[in-house]
Amino acid sequence: MTVPRLLGSFAPGTAPAASNPLLVLLPSLGTTTALWDGVVAALRADPRTADLRILRIDLPGHGASPAVAAPFSVAELATGVLAVVDEAGGGGFHVAGVSLGGAVALELAVGHPDRVLGLVISCSGARIGTRDGWVERAAAVRASGTASLVTGSASRWFAPGFLGREAGGPGAGALSALVDIDDESYARCAEALGDFDRTPDLARLDVPTLALSGEHDAVTTPASMQDLADDIRGARHIALDGASHLAVLEEPQAAAELIAEHLAAIERSAEASVAHERGMHVRRAVLGDAHVDRAVAATTPETAAFQDFITRYAWGEIWDRPGLSRRERSIATLASLTTGGHEQEIAMHVRAALRNGLTRDEIAEVLLHTSLYAGLPAANSALAIARSVFAESDAAAAATDGAAADPTTPSPND
Repeated sequence: MTVPRLLGSFAPGTAPAASNPLLVLLPSLGTTTALWDGVVAALRADPRTADLRILRIDLPGHGASPAVAAPFSVAELATGVLAVVDEAGGGGFHVAGVSLGGAVALELAVGHPDRVLGLVISCSGARIGTRDGWVERAAAVRASGTASLVTGSASRWFAPGFLGREAGGPGAGALSALVDIDDESYARCAEALGDFDRTPDLARLDVPTLALSGEHDAVTTPASMQDLADDIRGARHIALDGASHLAVLEEPQAAAELIAEHLAAIERSAEASVAHERGMHVRRAVLGDAHVDRAVAATTPETAAFQDFITRYAWGEIWDRPGLSRRERSIATLASLTTGGHEQEIAMHVRAALRNGLTRDEIAEVLLHTSLYAGLPAANSALAIARSVFAESDAAAAATDGAAADPTTPSPND
């Protein structure tokens, strides 16, 4: 076994900054990176993906990649892809592949989850066909060449009537390119597919995944692609109407739209994750670890979305804005809670105010001032809650070091 040397190139278009997201495109057995031409054009025209760096990589003996004679595995193909990515700048990337390219993309996601940000598998699977079937295909190509596959490939690759509707178009170009594929390289790719099976690993895959199938595909059917998506947590499957095994070539606009949507959703999720992390940091700084740990531990499936919402927006956005200090935000919060009669929240924010540097006298002054506008009963209730918090604090301090209670603890005004 050996790692085949693969060659790739950035898709035509203005070269984006190296810091922009990278999408790696892998073709199917018997095709070249031209398979993705229509999708690339559509992605370039879509504002959501116009700044993508799109790197297309050919399989061994296909297109620009050199021919091979030694056997290799799909895992070694994935290693070859990583080598090309690293030469192009490295880092994390999204990857999309068709058929064998999809198997390589899946192998990358399973074997290198630290590198793969998003996964698109088109007309592929964790296992495709049978080992005997691929061995027979390899033998046939060694005996008669890839030219002998053209007729069979035309019926497998394309939906009925497609080639007739686009005579001289990309479908005919794909069949013409098949004749130029190196026979031994094709055979080695077929044998690698015969040994490939990542079915047991799907349940642990934790990469955002989109599965695309073609309505008329008899090789990797929509049903099999749905099964694949069902086995991957959070994966989504879409069948493209009127397409077959080379669905991305037959329906490039639809495929590009789905890919752009998938990548945009991943970006939104990543931004939300950063906001959640920032919000959790502020939330813990203001409310304390013990309070936050209790709140997180009490989270249920019904309240999880709300917990995420307040962490990202209340704490990650509003409380983290530079326009007011945290002391000033505690003053505004205590006044607002008292005015609104939200007594259940007042104790929590009295503790937060103390953590943010307000003294007990200052908290009492805030509530006294608020009484002018919120009313005496509301302020009186808030002062009573504050007194309870101060008493709890004193009791905790006494239990720890025997410290005397603070004589400045305010009393209610009644």
